[in-house]
Amino acid sequence: MIVFGWAVFLVSRSLGQGLLLTLEEHIAHFLGTRGATATMGNSCICRDDSGAEDSVDNQQQQAENSAVPTADTRNQPRDPVRPPRRGRGPHEPRRKKQNVDGLVLDTLAVIRTLVDNDQEPPYSMITLHEMAETDEGWLDVVQSLIRVIPLEDPLGPAVITLLLDECPLPTKDALQKLTEILNLNGEVACQDSGHPAKHRNTSAVLGCLAEKLAGPASIGLLSPGILEYLLQCLKLQSHPTVMLFALIALEKFAQTSENKLTISESSISDRLITLESWADDPDYLKRQVGFCAQWSLDNLFLKDSRQLTYEKVDLNSIRAMLNSNDVSEYLKISPHGLEARCDASSFESVRCTFCVDAGVWYYEVTVITSGVMQIGWATRDSKFLNHEGYGIGDDEYSCAYDGCRQLIWYNARSKPHLHPCWREGDTVGFLLDLNEKQMIFFLNGNQLPPEKQVFSSTVSGFFAAASFMSYQQCEFNFGAKPFKYPPSMKFSTFNDYAFLTAEEKIILPR
Repeated sequence: MIVFGWAVFLVSRSLGQGLLLTLEEHIAHFLGTRGATATMGNSCICRDDSGAEDSVDNQQQQAENSAVPTADTRNQPRDPVRPPRRGRGPHEPRRKKQNVDGLVLDTLAVIRTLVDNDQEPPYSMITLHEMAETDEGWLDVVQSLIRVIPLEDPLGPAVITLLLDECPLPTKDALQKLTEILNLNGEVACQDSGHPAKHRNTSAVLGCLAEKLAGPASIGLLSPGILEYLLQCLKLQSHPTVMLFALIALEKFAQTSENKLTISESSISDRLITLESWADDPDYLKRQVGFCAQWSLDNLFLKDSRQLTYEKVDLNSIRAMLNSNDVSEYLKISPHGLEARCDASSFESVRCTFCVDAGVWYYEVTVITSGVMQIGWATRDSKFLNHEGYGIGDDEYSCAYDGCRQLIWYNARSKPHLHPCWREGDTVGFLLDLNEKQMIFFLNGNQLPPEKQVFSSTVSGFFAAASFMSYQQCEFNFGAKPFKYPPSMKFSTFNDYAFLTAEEKIILPR
């Protein structure tokens, strides 16, 4: 299971005894086949005795729970049915109070090392969840997420989503208090423009709450001030990452029909038409903004005078693409069928339209975001369990390359590979040799040793396939344009042998 494929459980404040069990189930989904979540750098964790609930435990247990797993642990299969832990053990001392900022940074630092379902939940996550049992504690956690998650961490927004999902649902009073504390409006969006992390994190928090509280609570949260704030963040003077997460927040607010109407009446489509031109920008951050702007214009905030993208995109040279009929529910696919993005809290997956049974085949992927994605090969028998966190590489019918956590995934087991962490703009190559029954993965032309384990379960019927953690995006090349790093051996491409009718190529808006 990948990191952000955790199921969304609405935890009530009366859970007391089942707290640790709930957290372990969430983390199994979050870290599932993706184990860890992203390139989390080394964070300086500051600890003191202020700000935490008195109900939190004390001890060196934190060091044990946040330790990097050994190779043996990482290679163990995940066990989705774990024996429940009901609260503290009889001899477990109470956890020491900690500063909430330190706990958030601790989670950010350790989350990438969690791979297997049978690992203990990080001490920091358990403690933050306990703190959020009260309105005051929940507000402390949310404000800390806005304050301390750094801009440069590629998984920062995803960790915001994870932590808020793990916390109990906020009460109406807590939401009201949060809006009063933030006091957002258009003027606030123009402040601290030289420090965009605060605005990026604020938008990520708002988007997560809008998704989690869809309905009357979401309508109440989208006050005139918050709408003005998010729209102001879309202006060209803003940092592109602020623009991106403001737009994603507006998308998630628009899941509620009344909010969608309110946002549409703000003339948002005029702003998005300008941003849509960034969809092919060489700057990968701007490209994400362009992708989301185009998707919103096609699916949410339509403009009468604008032609939908699928009606004008040139697909003449494309004979294989991502299959919009073989995809989990929340993945966004571009109108040309070669680019995909996930902005949901689940672990979204897709297969391509072309299946191969014999020969040698190759395709490439351009990394647009450097977080957790599992990309590789899968048969039709491989299941997409997005809410459980299972995707490509999480069963015996698929194998995947994870360049963020530097792992190869097969049958929900991971093993480390020797490539460096991938970065935006990197090219990942995927070679399938059905003659020799092997898969070879490349990063910018540098190959890894062959992988053969999947062939013990299946020897034909393979599709290119991928799974995406929150806020991840990449572009596929099935041979419609030249490859950047073609392998030295002779191979075939999907685009040379596949065929799609004009109707089959159309990816309709939802």
